[in-house]
This record gives sequence, structure tokens and C-alpha cells, in this order.
Amino acid sequence: MGTPGSGRKRTPVKDRFSAEDEALSHIAREAEARLAAKRAARAEARDIRMRELERQQKEEDSERARHSDRSSYRPYLGVEDSTSIRGTGIRRLDEKCDKQYAETYTRPASRNSVSAAATPLSGNSSRRGSGDTGSLIDPDTSLSELRDIYDLKDQIQDVEGRYMQGLKELKESLSEVEEKYKKAMVSNAQLDNEKNNLIYQVDTLKDVIEEQEEQMAEFYRENEERSKELERQKHMCSVLQHKMDELKEGLQQRDELIEALERQREYWDCLRKERDELREEVAGLKRTMETDQKHGLAIVPDGTPNGDVNPEPGVGAVAVPSQEAAHVLEAAGDGPLDVRLRKLAGEKEELLCQIKKLKLQLEEERQKYAKNDDGSAGILGGLENGSDLQFIEMQRDANRQISEYKFKLSKAEQEITTMEQNIGRLEGQVTRYKTAAENAEKVEDELKAEKRKLQRELRTALDKMEEMEMTNSHLVKRLEKMKANRTALLAQQ
Repeated sequence: MGTPGSGRKRTPVKDRFSAEDEALSHIAREAEARLAAKRAARAEARDIRMRELERQQKEEDSERARHSDRSSYRPYLGVEDSTSIRGTGIRRLDEKCDKQYAETYTRPASRNSVSAAATPLSGNSSRRGSGDTGSLIDPDTSLSELRDIYDLKDQIQDVEGRYMQGLKELKESLSEVEEKYKKAMVSNAQLDNEKNNLIYQVDTLKDVIEEQEEQMAEFYRENEERSKELERQKHMCSVLQHKMDELKEGLQQRDELIEALERQREYWDCLRKERDELREEVAGLKRTMETDQKHGLAIVPDGTPNGDVNPEPGVGAVAVPSQEAAHVLEAAGDGPLDVRLRKLAGEKEELLCQIKKLKLQLEEERQKYAKNDDGSAGILGGLENGSDLQFIEMQRDANRQISEYKFKLSKAEQEITTMEQNIGRLEGQVTRYKTAAENAEKVEDELKAEKRKLQRELRTALDKMEEMEMTNSHLVKRLEKMKANRTALLAQQ
């Protein structure tokens, strides 16, 4: 048997068979009423037969007394015994008939067998009645009828035994069928429980699959969002890297310009030193020439005799060198004065050639650096004019450029800091959006769980409704069957 509480709950017997019990009780009451009526009719007929038998017996006694004087005690006794036995047999048969009628109308299932058993009884009773009337006339025939009655009793007992045996077998088979039915109901309930469990497991697995699919879709969506965010971050990093490269290039150019300015400064310092030296040499030559002219010394060309320059006839001039000129002439070396003067003139020409070469070099350098820097022309002009104002201006320009580059660098650093702040703010917004999305996902999960719960409740309610409809249809069918059985019983009766 199945465990209580498992499977489908059965309806109580009182609720389930109330209509059937009422119908059966009504049928039983009607059958009892009919049986009582039949008993009354049978008793009345029995009384009539007994009065008729007594009347016939009296007539027979009177006739025997008239026709013959002798009387046989034994036949008379046999007739009385036969009549008494016949009466008891009739009463027993009536009681058995009453019992059979009662069983017939109280148990409709065995109606056909009882009716089949009752038909020969009615025939026998009718034959017995006729036999009784005949036995009053002839004792031999009464004895044969008694034997027939005993045979009929034996046959009736055999029929009753067979009927009881069949009824017992039917009861056993009915109990076996009921046991099988109970086992089938238990197995059906177990199978129904297993089916419900499997359906519940399938529903739970479907819910789990739906949750996993939703999680996968959410993961895909988060992956796409994060990949997009990563692409944006990469783009911003590339932009910042490009700006950093530009700033590094600007710093490198600034360093190169500073180094170029340093090299130009060193070069101009060297040129300035050479210029000062040349100026000193030129000034020294000028002073020597001025002193020579002041003291009346003149360079005598090679074509003039005795070193006279433009000799005038009648005028004689004597060149008397001063002390400084004497020192210069002594520094020129030994030899005659003409040779020493020529030597000094050659040195002068060499110095003038060197000055021209230096000027040409300065021009070339000025043209070379005029394309690269506007301040180099001022420096060359300052060198040429002998003033350092333009060089100071060039230094100021270089310092201004350096300050501009520093300002650009600070501005770029400020932009980088602002960008970093923007990145931090965007990251904060992303975190807020993520938290909001997580909260929304939690709410969505709760709503989905509630939806699944409501769906399960709806499925259980639908199952209960289907079960109630099935039980209702089953009860309707049983009621129709009972009505059909009632109509059949009424038609048979």
C-alpha cells in the first residue's frame, strides 16, 4: 500500500458514494416492500391451500367411512405423515424462497443466479401442489411425490451449494480484483507522484536553463560594454600618447635650440676674441703708421733712389726716426732701413689680407645663419659695429622662446591633469552605472523568480483543475451508470 499523503488524495467514501447509497437504499426499500407483498400473498395462498387440503381430507375420510368399514391405520398414518412432511417441506421451501428473494433484492449482483434458482422452485412448488392433490387420492402416488420432493430438495441443496460455492468464488475473485485494483491505484498514485516529481524537476531545469541563458546574455552584454570601454580607453591613451610625443618633440627641439644657441655663443665668443685681437693689431699698425708719419718716416718704393718719394729738385729732406720708430725698426731685424721697411710693409699687407679673409668668412657665416635665426644678423652687425646690444637681444629672444616652451609644457601638463581628472570622473560614472546596472539586475532576478513562482503556482492550479474536472466527469459517468442500472432494475421488475 502507498504511504499516506503521497499522490492524489482520494475523496471520502461518504462524499463519493452518497448518491449511490441513496439509490441502493431506495431500491432496497422498494424490494422489501415487494417482498413483503409477495410474502403476504404467499401466506394467503398457503392458507387457502391448507383449508382446501383439510376440506379434501374431510371429504376423503367421509367417503372412506361410507364405502368401506375397514380402515387401515397405517395408510392413514402414512397419509398424515405425508401431509405433515409435505407441509413442513412446503414451509421450508417458502422460507428458502423468501431468503432467496431477500438476497435477490438486497444484492442486485446475484439477481440472475437467484432468479435462475427460483424458477425451478416455482415449478416444483406448482408440481408439488398438484402432487399433493393427487396424493390425497392415491398413497403410492403420494410416496413417489414425496421421493420426488426429497430429490428436489437434494437438487435444491446441490444448487444452493453450487450457488454458495460460486458466490464464494465470486467473493474471492472480487476480493482479488479489489486487491488488484487497490494495488493498481497505489501504483497509479506512485506513478502520478513520480510524474509530478519529474514534471517539477523538468520545470526547475527549464528555469535553471533560462537563468543560465539570461546570465550568458548578460555576460555577453557586459563583455561588449567592457570591450567598447576598453577601445575608448585605448583611443584616449593613443591620443594622450600622441600629445606626449608631440610635447617630447617640442622639448627635444627646445633642447636642440638651446644647444645650438650655446654653440653659437661659443663660436661668437671665439669670433669676438679674434675680432678683438685683429682690432688690437690694426690699432697697433695704425699707431705705428701714425708715429711714422708724425716723425717724417716714409716708405720708399723700390723705384726711387735713396728711398725718396716724389723727389723734388732742389729740396732735400732727411728722415730722422723717433724713439718708437727706432724700436720698431730694431724689432724688424738687422739690415739696412729699406729692407726693414719693406719687411714691415709686407707684414702689413699680410695682415690686411688676413682681415679681408676674416671679413669674407664673417659674411659667409652671416649668410649661413641668416636663414636659421633672425638674431644672427644682429649679432654679425654687432660684431661688425663693435656693440653687444644685439647679442643681448638674441639672448632675450632665446630666453623668451625657452619661457614659451616652458609655458607650453606647463599647459600640456595641465591638459594632461585635466584629462586624468576627466578619466577619473568617467570611471566614477562607469562605477555608478555599473552599480545601478547591478541593482537593476538584482531587481530583474527577483522579478523573474517571482514570475517563475507564479508560473509554478499557475501550473499546480491548472493540474488541480484538470484533476477536479476528471473526478467530476468520473462522478457524472458513475451517476449515469447508476441511473441506467436503476432503470434496468425497474424494467426487470
